[in-house]
Amino acid sequence: MSQISVSNLTFCYEGSFDNIFENVSFVIDTDWKLGFIGRNGKGKTTFLNLLMGKQSKGAQGIRFPEQDFGNAKTGQTYEFQGHISSSTVFDYFPYRITETQAGQCSAEFIDELKQRCELWRVICELEKLHLTADVLYRPFRTLSHGERTKVMLAVLFSGENDFLLIDEPTNHLDQESRDIVKDYLRQKKGFILVSHDRDLLDACIDHVLVLNRCSIEVQNGNFSSWWENKSRIDMFHEAENEKHRKEIRRLNKAAEKTREWADKNEGTKIGYDPVKEPDRGVGARAYIGAKTKKMQSRRMQMEKRIADEIEQKEGLLQDIERPAPLKIMPMRHHKEVLVSARDYGIAYGTEVFSHLNFEIRRGERIFLHGENGCGKSSIIKAILAQIQSKEIGDVIEKSDGAETDNREQGAGDSVAGLDRMKEAGELSVVAGLVVSYINQDTSHLRGSLKEYSREKGLDESLFFAILRQLDLERVQFSKNMEDYSEGQKKKVLIAASLLKPAHLYIWDEPLNYIDVFSRMQIEKLILDYEPTMLIVEHDVRFREKIATRVVEIG
Repeated sequence: MSQISVSNLTFCYEGSFDNIFENVSFVIDTDWKLGFIGRNGKGKTTFLNLLMGKQSKGAQGIRFPEQDFGNAKTGQTYEFQGHISSSTVFDYFPYRITETQAGQCSAEFIDELKQRCELWRVICELEKLHLTADVLYRPFRTLSHGERTKVMLAVLFSGENDFLLIDEPTNHLDQESRDIVKDYLRQKKGFILVSHDRDLLDACIDHVLVLNRCSIEVQNGNFSSWWENKSRIDMFHEAENEKHRKEIRRLNKAAEKTREWADKNEGTKIGYDPVKEPDRGVGARAYIGAKTKKMQSRRMQMEKRIADEIEQKEGLLQDIERPAPLKIMPMRHHKEVLVSARDYGIAYGTEVFSHLNFEIRRGERIFLHGENGCGKSSIIKAILAQIQSKEIGDVIEKSDGAETDNREQGAGDSVAGLDRMKEAGELSVVAGLVVSYINQDTSHLRGSLKEYSREKGLDESLFFAILRQLDLERVQFSKNMEDYSEGQKKKVLIAASLLKPAHLYIWDEPLNYIDVFSRMQIEKLILDYEPTMLIVEHDVRFREKIATRVVEIG
């Protein structure tokens, strides 16, 4: 066991008015299973890169190569000061896979990913991940998301005495693959795990490293124990804050009264009525002046106490998470059943699924559940295609180069491939159905937020207000979206969806890369407004809280 020591670390992004964190110091052990928690854009991935030593020691203004670090903001410049010391060797997940490597079998380039990597060790790790060695002898680009993740994890853990930095390993994985990765990581130690999946964090970690709003803390336990402690501390600080408020009000009243007495007393120094004050002598002026000075000193002491109370109050509340309440504008359709499937099936040459029966009724929140490739996104494509065909009064022409009236955000991508999709059974959508759609793909986000809001017909001020409520900093508003992290891009899609009044909200993996605080914020929104929804999402906690019904596919 060794230690990683961070001393007086100050960090900020170029163009930001405030430091992300300032003069923080902490120590972590390399045999811990450490969960790394924080909001999107707070610098989690960048901190991992600092540990990896991708910069010259003590340097400032480092620019990361594009796509070098998974979820890091591409081309992002940052400045830091401080010192990180450790004798351990770090390794990072996900590995960067080049175009050349993507066309090769994994067995050909694993030693390029990890020095002195031995194939037999990788095969042993793959067995623990429920994969056989043949996956190493297939071109990497032909592997599924789950297979790619497992191969890279097997390579990552095939070394000895490395301290591993694991950045969101379960994004885009189905529930079965998530459970396998969760069980695998549960047996390991000596890593920092960046994840927003509460179920994964609770199962795999024994310490938390938390990026609060104005501080960093290290604590023993998993996510749930940390959140319970934080909730108690926040409640205590809120109560203390209310005490401070009352004390400030009391001191303000006392200071105001003392100020009035002092001013009134000061006015009696010069001139007096001999009839009303027959016993006042010439020396009374000095006495009155001294008394007034004493009153003014008392007032100044009260004002200092007020300033101290305000400073204490601000210190108490600086790290409290207060997610702003979000709003959604669901519309009510006159029909009870909005979407209906009867003995429905989809095939792309080979059958994907068949004999599926389900309905989406007003007020229901239906989750489609199944392994990757079972046809969840294909169902969404088919529903959106029917809605588009009704909007333009014509059936979508299933031929190469066909174009449709594409009014919905990302809908063009969602119906791609319909020319190859063969349907069986019946899928019906009511007429006049308005849908708000979130695509799982963010690659189409380009340009500025203002351009995007104009293109989508969104009210710019409301759009920006929702993004602020989702904790997107104002400094990001002036940047192009291609420079955003994946979590920030997802927040753009969520904000746009919330702004659109709709009968049905179709969200395809909306929470990938979204921080845990925003997940809780969205959960509360949905439970408060109860919109009709069709959702594909693998976050177990989110599904347990939100779903009114789960439809199993395959």
